[in-house]
Amino acid sequence: MWNQQRLTVILPTYNEHLSIADCIQRFEALGIVDEIIVVNNNAHPDTSPAVATTGAREVFEPVQGYGAAIRRGLQESHDADLVCICEPDGTFDPEDILKLLPYTGDVDVVFGSRTVQEFILAGANMGTFLKWGNWAVAKLTEVLFNTVYLSDVGCTFRVMNRRSVDHIAPQLERNGSALGFEMMVRVVSSDLSFVQLPVNYNARVGESSVTGSRMKAIWLGLEMIRLCFAHRLRRSGTPIAPSRRGAEG
Repeated sequence: MWNQQRLTVILPTYNEHLSIADCIQRFEALGIVDEIIVVNNNAHPDTSPAVATTGAREVFEPVQGYGAAIRRGLQESHDADLVCICEPDGTFDPEDILKLLPYTGDVDVVFGSRTVQEFILAGANMGTFLKWGNWAVAKLTEVLFNTVYLSDVGCTFRVMNRRSVDHIAPQLERNGSALGFEMMVRVVSSDLSFVQLPVNYNARVGESSVTGSRMKAIWLGLEMIRLCFAHRLRRSGTPIAPSRRGAEG
């Protein structure tokens, strides 16, 4: 637990059979994670045997796509007070959750950022094109929503509290890679509070199905831009449940 709050980690997996066991074990070694949910999204056949060597709970999501896996993971995490989303492909350090968690006492959502140069480690797939592309869409989001500092729209390492999950999860629509940014723009366009912090970004174990291809990355970027404008035009005034701190106070 973290500060008397039940903490769940969601790990979507498709082609991370070589790295997922290490990722799970590093989260477990922290001693603060109550449950790790691995969402098997038609993953490599060696994935389940690797997960079986750990204490994680594996669930199977037949609908293909990163977004479908995350949406299933959020459904499965109904007992958690805090939900961490991460990718088990070796790009993130599980230990960096210790950077994000302290801010959950002040804000609803803590997003990671991979574009701060000092935290981009050797071999990481964060060249000029991806770095400045993510930064540009982040700044567009800042301007359109007149919101706080953002530097990365593609980082999938984040922590959300219960009220933000309950507010955002029913609204999510995408099954593909743009789901990560859809979550961000729904947070930004609501009354939820958030902050973005740099996390270490490492070389991936294996090849990404998105950022490994320049054309796929471009199409994803264009989809993010379209999402950003669409949500700005239909900015929702849907009320959000009061925070637990506010209810108790």
